[in-house]
Amino acid sequence: MNAARAGRPPGKRTRRGTAALIASLIVLSLVSLATGNAGFAFGDLWADASGLGDLLLISRIPRLVAVIVAGGGMCVAGMIMQTIARNRFVAPSTAGTVAWCKLGILAGTLLFVEAPLMARMAAAFLSSLAGTFIFVRILSRIRVRNIITVPLAGMVLGAVVESLNTFLATRYDLVQNMESWLQGSFALVVRGRYELLYAGIPVAAVTYLYANKFTIAGMGGDFARGLGLNHRQLTTLGLSLAALTTSVVTISVGAIPFIDLVIPNLAAIFRGDNLRSNLPDTALLGANFVLFCDLVSRLVMRPYEIPVGVTAGIIGGGVFLWLLARRNRLADS
Repeated sequence: MNAARAGRPPGKRTRRGTAALIASLIVLSLVSLATGNAGFAFGDLWADASGLGDLLLISRIPRLVAVIVAGGGMCVAGMIMQTIARNRFVAPSTAGTVAWCKLGILAGTLLFVEAPLMARMAAAFLSSLAGTFIFVRILSRIRVRNIITVPLAGMVLGAVVESLNTFLATRYDLVQNMESWLQGSFALVVRGRYELLYAGIPVAAVTYLYANKFTIAGMGGDFARGLGLNHRQLTTLGLSLAALTTSVVTISVGAIPFIDLVIPNLAAIFRGDNLRSNLPDTALLGANFVLFCDLVSRLVMRPYEIPVGVTAGIIGGGVFLWLLARRNRLADS
């Protein structure tokens, strides 16, 4: 069914779905701007009462932008890896990319104590990129591949790297620092501490431009070379984009589980396997999902706030189990 829909041009139903995602994002954004410990009413902005304009510009709007860019960016990264690996259960979180990114952040913290944030971001990017290529190298040596063995190899690799992270953090007394920094939270996002996430916007643009070529690269090296494309260069570009997005999001707000895995799968269920046509809806759906999880995190224990990584893990885990059960039902039918 997905293959049949892959080449179908968007119709009225597709446009209605995109419009619904945009409308829900607008509604959730307004709710997010009005949610917080400080009282807020949009009508007060006209009188500039109690400095509400500064509250919006310094805290609420930066947080909203960070949520949208992080959610959409991680889902785009997940879709790239799933397309290149030809496996719906491959994503930065299951391929070990996030674990390698944490290793880079930890190494940057230890080696470049006084270095600016960009230096640590560069260390995280290089580490996650190297780890992603190690995962691809391991896959090339696995003779029997199926939908389970590929992500399982990535999770085993990620577990090994996480063990190394824990060892280094314990050795240098950085366990609490690393856990609090990388647990996935938008609570500390204010103006001046989220702009690094803007790197996810050009990544999405490049992904859209190369979407058809990434799809061809995912069909195999021989197929891509038969069409005159350089499979190695396309794979390197795609994995670099995914690693860059993962490192930027992780170093800015921490790890947010499951979104890079479940959201591209949900988009594929309703839209098929055309990467170019799926990309906008995947980014919108990811932004909606993370924004909803962020609102739940802020409201469930108000006035306290739980990390969005916890909320996304619970909701995303439930969606992931549903995807597994759905796949088993389709396989049995």
